[in-house]
Amino acid sequence: MRWIFLTLITVYFGSNFYVGRRSFQWLGTMFPQISGKAFIIVYTLLALSLVLGFLRLPFGIQDVMRWFASYWTGFYIYLFLFFLLSDAVILIGRLSRLIPSPMPQSVRFFAGLAVVILSVGVVCYGIFNAHRVKTVSYDVDIGLSGEMNIVLVSDLHLGDLGSERRLETIVEMINDLNPDLVCIAGDIFSNGYDAVRYPDKASALLQSIHAPYGVYACFGNHDGGHSAGEMIDFLERSGVRLLKDEHVMIDERMVLLGRLDHSPIGGLGGSRRADFWELSASLDAGLPIVVMDHNPAYITEYRNAADLILAGHTHRGQIFPGSIITGLIYPIDYGYIPKNEENPQVVISQGAGTWMMPIRIGTSNEVVSVTVR
Repeated sequence: MRWIFLTLITVYFGSNFYVGRRSFQWLGTMFPQISGKAFIIVYTLLALSLVLGFLRLPFGIQDVMRWFASYWTGFYIYLFLFFLLSDAVILIGRLSRLIPSPMPQSVRFFAGLAVVILSVGVVCYGIFNAHRVKTVSYDVDIGLSGEMNIVLVSDLHLGDLGSERRLETIVEMINDLNPDLVCIAGDIFSNGYDAVRYPDKASALLQSIHAPYGVYACFGNHDGGHSAGEMIDFLERSGVRLLKDEHVMIDERMVLLGRLDHSPIGGLGGSRRADFWELSASLDAGLPIVVMDHNPAYITEYRNAADLILAGHTHRGQIFPGSIITGLIYPIDYGYIPKNEENPQVVISQGAGTWMMPIRIGTSNEVVSVTVR
């Protein structure tokens, strides 16, 4: 774990050095007298905002750092990608002698201008797209007696920028779908309970969900740490029943099992994820079994002993090219996957909210309607 952390830190600050250097070179084409020291100070503060936003800083400094980090992170990622693309095009142009040597200053200026315009345009679209929530529907046969409408949401990430405003839209969309049962598949919170600015309002919104068979949740990897107890209390007063490796009977027709996350950030008060096969011994084998398990990386452990897994976590990468990365990391990262030899039927949501950056590019926030029969 230490090597992973060191690698991420090295990549982050190394890529920021590259972006900062290229940005300074571009600004120098317009403002030759620009102060290198002033630029380094400003850029270093921007780069450190991501780190400072996770620290418990006084006097509202943490909120300011999180705000800067939320938008800067997306902008920096696309500056990095477009500067790489720009340098690759320039290199090809110089090797093919389409760009003369020494390279004219105007080439560096217009290349940098294109990078900035593209980055701003893409990020602005991503911010706009992150304010929208769509509905996705699936029909799944689990051998249920009759029909039931399950509404699945995951990754609300309450506490992140824009999450509480989005929650009102999400709850309204859930009620418009007339659910029989609502399942919240983890990452309800993001940066600890204390990051939720208006918990009473959020609680009232969750209480306003209408579902005859109730609202159930499991925890995700962000739901833990020092404020796990407050998170549990919040869900209880919000009318959301948390299932911690526990199951309930739904209308005597279906078993719903909620799993603890495999690796909650900051721990969960010493609680550990139980073995599924030990849990399954107490389940009614004659009824369909639906499992809420936040992270789809572990769905193969169910094999043929469950009928449907409801998951989230991946965000489908949230911003391009993240979707390529999640597609490589996870055998299944989004959508409906039918039963096969390795796993049961699975529905994976790309999330109702965003994490860290209030930006969606190539993906969407969604509320999922699953009609089970």
